[in-house]
Order: sequence, then structure tokens, then C-alpha cells
Amino acid sequence: MTTAKQPHCNTCAEALTRRSFVKSTIGAAVAGSALTAPYVHTRKDVTIRVLGTHVTLQEDIRQRAMGDLGFNIEFEPKGSAAVLQKASLSPESFDLYEQWSNSIHVLWQSGSIQPIEKSRIVRWAEINSLTKTGKLTPEAQFGAGDAPYKILNVQSDGTLSAAPSQHISFLPYVHNVDSFGYNTRSIAAGKPYETESWSWLLNPDYQGKVGVVNAPTIGLFDLALAAQSLGLATFKDIGSMTRAEIDLLFEALSEYKKRGHFNGFWTSVPESVEFMKQGRVVIQSMFSPGVTALNGMNIPVIFAAPKEGYRGWHGVMCLSSATQGYAKDAAYEYMNWWLSGWPGAFIARQGYYISNPEHSRELLSDDEWRYWYLGEETRIPLRGTDGNISVKAGERRTGGSYEKRLSNIAVWNTVMPTYDYSLQKWYEFISL
Repeated sequence: MTTAKQPHCNTCAEALTRRSFVKSTIGAAVAGSALTAPYVHTRKDVTIRVLGTHVTLQEDIRQRAMGDLGFNIEFEPKGSAAVLQKASLSPESFDLYEQWSNSIHVLWQSGSIQPIEKSRIVRWAEINSLTKTGKLTPEAQFGAGDAPYKILNVQSDGTLSAAPSQHISFLPYVHNVDSFGYNTRSIAAGKPYETESWSWLLNPDYQGKVGVVNAPTIGLFDLALAAQSLGLATFKDIGSMTRAEIDLLFEALSEYKKRGHFNGFWTSVPESVEFMKQGRVVIQSMFSPGVTALNGMNIPVIFAAPKEGYRGWHGVMCLSSATQGYAKDAAYEYMNWWLSGWPGAFIARQGYYISNPEHSRELLSDDEWRYWYLGEETRIPLRGTDGNISVKAGERRTGGSYEKRLSNIAVWNTVMPTYDYSLQKWYEFISL
């Protein structure tokens, strides 16, 4: 994996300023809406290129979307760091970008994405309050770091904020909370929100059997939460660590690395599944589809509900600054398709949520809705997206309901102000 420094505003100034780019893009959007020829005449000739991760760039989704929309769609899945690097450097290489909200700052500052017209998102009114206000319930905690609502709306001066506007930096769609998975053949099941803890990732009993996601805006926070829980590090704001705090964190983590505590650092969901399947690890950072896949293989992995709170993530679908004309029209159709019902039901079966869940509810069975969204017991076995039974009759979803899980976020995937420094320290750490 390359470790090239991600571009920021000062590296893009020679081409255009963010303010002038936004103003020109918004102006072009208004003019283009009146000048664009009817899209239906060229539908079959359009190809939409989607750059993202294996989380959403799945073949079943691509085939269904092409069938429903009537134009060609190409998926290019990569690891999260590689995806972000390519998108920030080469906006002409993709039409839509799918990853997580922590990538927004990098993409926005590099000029790689353009504002999305809110008026062209057909079901905008259905999107729930999580990304619009930051909370699903009044008592929910916002979570530290890049909470998506803070960076959603594009202002007239080119800045991103929570203040509602007519343009958004990303389409809110797939989201979830992450933690770690552990194999109950090796580790006794804990109690959600009570005994399950991020500190388990640094428990010496599991030395040599621990895996971590190789992403400095994700895995860094998993280990920071673990170190903080053990008192090995403290942070005034875990979503905005200082250089001194980062130094102390990696000083502690390096000692674990030298002792052989970590078995590997995975870069994709399939790789995380292989880590656990092969017995390389008994506990590791995990995403929900990986846990679902392992359970479908009868490997008893629990997706923990840490007492310190989850690490939250929100999927972002972004429009390339280089995409115009018919391709741009098709890109909007694809964005709207994601909120049309079927995609939300499909990804629910791998443990993910959609921003307008009620529209997908009718495509889920009563037991699927009860289990995945309400956190209630399923009366029948449930199958994952691969067709295998991933949930047995009588089980409840770890962590409870959608509202409860998304109300217990410790920190969001985040690009901190000290991002470049944390990137350097991360790669030094995994190279030890």
C-alpha cells in the first residue's frame, strides 16, 4: 500500500480555489438543468464508473442497478486508503465515489468532488435526522470527530457545515457502527455495553491472535479507544488528537507490536474474514459483513457492543468534479436508486442501515425488520446476502436496536487536523 501524502487545499491552489470551484459548479448546475438534452435518448450508451470499497461495491448490487436503471455501471473496489488516494488525485478516473464520511475533508479540499444538488435527490425528505442533525433520538450522543452532519451542507463561500443549504457534499446512504469481532470458541461471550470493551484488543491473553484494520482514519481509533480504556493514553478530544497525544499513543502501541501482539492488519472485508477463518486471529477490528459471513460459515463470531461506545461511520456517495453531461444525469439516477428500497433491504441483510429505512421496510420480512432494525428476537433463521444462514432462530442483534446502537458512538471515522502526522506514525507503526 502506498503512503503518499494526501493533498490538501494548498496543493490544489494552482488549479482553482475551493471557493471559485464551488461557485462555478453551482452556477453550471443551474444552467445545465435547462440545457441538457433528454437523457433517455442516450441511456444505453452511458457508463457510470463507481470507485469505492468492497463494502458496497458488490456484484449483486451492480447487476440489480444495471437492470433497474438501464445503463452500464462499472465498479472499482479497493482498500480504503488506496481508494482515497486515487480519488483525491484523479477525479477524472471516476464518476461516483463511495466510502466513508472521514474522506470528505480530503476530497473536498483537493477539489475532487462537486456539490450535489439537494433538489435532485428525490427522497431527500425521507432521509432521517442522523445526518441532518446528528441525532436519531434526543438523548443520543453526537460522538467525537467527523460527525457527518458537521460536513454535509455546502455553503455559498465553499465551506462545509451543519447549516442547511441547497447543496450537499455527499449523499447520505449506508451507515453503521463498528467495533471488533471475537471468536467465542476462544473468548467467552461478554455482556453488551457492560463487559465488552475495546481494551480486549490489547489483552495480553490474546497476544499473537489480534488483527486490526489497516486504515489510519479507522484502525487508529480502534487502538486509541483500547489504549484509553486501559489508561495507556488519554486524549482531551479523541476526535482531534494533538501530536503529543499521538506520540504517546504510538509509543505504547509500539511495545505491543514488538512483542508480537498483532498478527496482521487487514485492508478489506474478505481479508478480515480469512484472518478469522484461518485461525490467524481470535479477535480483531471488524465490519458487520465480515461477521455475517463468518456466522454463515458456522464460525461463532460476536460483533461486540463496547461499553466505551462504538466507532461510527457513515457512507458517502460523492460526485466527481470531472463528471458532467449525460454521465452526471446518470450519476444522479444511481444516487436516487440507492434510496429506492431494494438496496436498503439488501444491505440490511449484512447488518447495514440505510438513511431512509422506512422505504426498505416493505421489502424485509417481519423477522428481518425485527432483528436488524428493532434489535428483537428473530423467530426464524435469517440469511445473509450470500444466501447462507447468518442468524439463527431465537437470536437478537448484538447491541440492540438501530436507535440504541447509533446513540452510543464514541467517535466517528475521522480525518483529524493532525492527519498527515498520524498517517506518518501509523505507517511507521505497522512497519515495525
